[in-house]
Amino acid sequence: MANIQARKNKEGKIISYSIRVYRGRDPGTGKQLTPYASTWRVPEGWGEKRAQREAQKQAVLFEQRCRQGSVADGKETFRDYAEYVLAWKSSMGMKHLTEVHYRQSLERVLPVLGPMRLRDIQPQHLNKLYQELSGPGARADNEMAQAKPQLWKALEEQGLYGDVVDRDGRRISLDRLRKGKAVKPGTAQRIASALGVPMQSLFTILREERTLSSRTVMNCHLLVSTVLGQAEKEMLIPFNPARRATPPKREGGDPNYFQEDEVGMILKALESEPLKWRAAVYMLLASGCRRGELLGLKWEKIDWERGTIRIDCAMQYAPDRGVYESTPKTKDSVRTLRLPGEAFSLLEEYRQWQEEFKKQEGKRWKESPYIFTGEHGGPMNPSQLGNWLTRFEKRHGLPHLNPHAFRHTMTSLLLFSGVDSISVSHRLGHSSVATTTSIYGHLMKQAEDRISGKMEELLDQARRSAQDALAEPTEKGARLNKC
Repeated sequence: MANIQARKNKEGKIISYSIRVYRGRDPGTGKQLTPYASTWRVPEGWGEKRAQREAQKQAVLFEQRCRQGSVADGKETFRDYAEYVLAWKSSMGMKHLTEVHYRQSLERVLPVLGPMRLRDIQPQHLNKLYQELSGPGARADNEMAQAKPQLWKALEEQGLYGDVVDRDGRRISLDRLRKGKAVKPGTAQRIASALGVPMQSLFTILREERTLSSRTVMNCHLLVSTVLGQAEKEMLIPFNPARRATPPKREGGDPNYFQEDEVGMILKALESEPLKWRAAVYMLLASGCRRGELLGLKWEKIDWERGTIRIDCAMQYAPDRGVYESTPKTKDSVRTLRLPGEAFSLLEEYRQWQEEFKKQEGKRWKESPYIFTGEHGGPMNPSQLGNWLTRFEKRHGLPHLNPHAFRHTMTSLLLFSGVDSISVSHRLGHSSVATTTSIYGHLMKQAEDRISGKMEELLDQARRSAQDALAEPTEKGARLNKC
């Protein structure tokens, strides 16, 4: 039976009742478990007898919920429970990069939610959190340090013309500052300390009122929802308050893709580029694979006779791991794709070049199974591909290029050619056609409009052909009569 205890204020008036339900003992240690606890507050104006009767009723209902397993104490803090959830998910196979992104979001929400107990978190707390994250104070990089002329004078006086070494022996690159770019205040302070000059004498602090993107705030919401959703499953809280909160809407944006004439310009510009990058960019366009999937391709996964490649791994980068091999985004992303003959001609030519280059590199070459490697072999850092594309576009005056734009471009070309959405979805490695529709819905609409226009042309052509066929016997009869 539930235990009920009245709580009074300084004037001796009962303001609430504490309700506790015995939970038994821990089967492992034999220690008594902390009882379930609840507080029922007496409404303003209620008499003592009425409050006692209602408290007894609330105690019976609370005990029933406890026995049914729908109530838990929820005393654990969000900080401690979030660590438990991430560790548990990691042990269950969560991708390392997903954990890295979760922890980035966690750092943003801990100042507000970290010390709060799970059972105390309400939707209004989350709405307030999202409001704060959407303000300019949430960005850590709104303050940057711009070099003054005094910095270069101080370096010259001390005979320093390269990088600076701080007091801990760590080298600080001055490349950004030499290009006229700003650095973080912490970096500026390290440089000033190394030179023995006050930071304000060498740098000007610039302040920008930038805010986090709605996507970043939404990622924080997804983390909070994941943690509190697990607490709900484990019956630590009665419901997940994140489901009743109102996060900011993610800024929409149609996937950027290249028009046919732009694709032609890119392919033409590639003809003067190194063979390795020609093959890589052509593969991005022809296969529509993700950046990590391209860099995870292995020579052994090419079926030269059938003209197919097998995508079953992806190259990733994390600050704590560096470059490492992972699995594709989803299980449906593991797929076999058929490619144009030109792709295999390029790959064969590139393979022969790579074998010759290995001989030139000698011991410097790092052997690996990957098709596209770093400068001296081994896996390629995914950012290297994007950096090359940036330099490539500037050299040839092309539109902005990024690896994922080629994936969108392949999709648009297939849809506008009348390829069905199921085939496109499989080629992209999506888990369902619904995923393809949600991302490329606007392209499908445009493709449908084009196909409808094409159908009208075909039907008109069929009608004209029928009219010509009907008119032909009449013309033949007229010629016979003349004879």
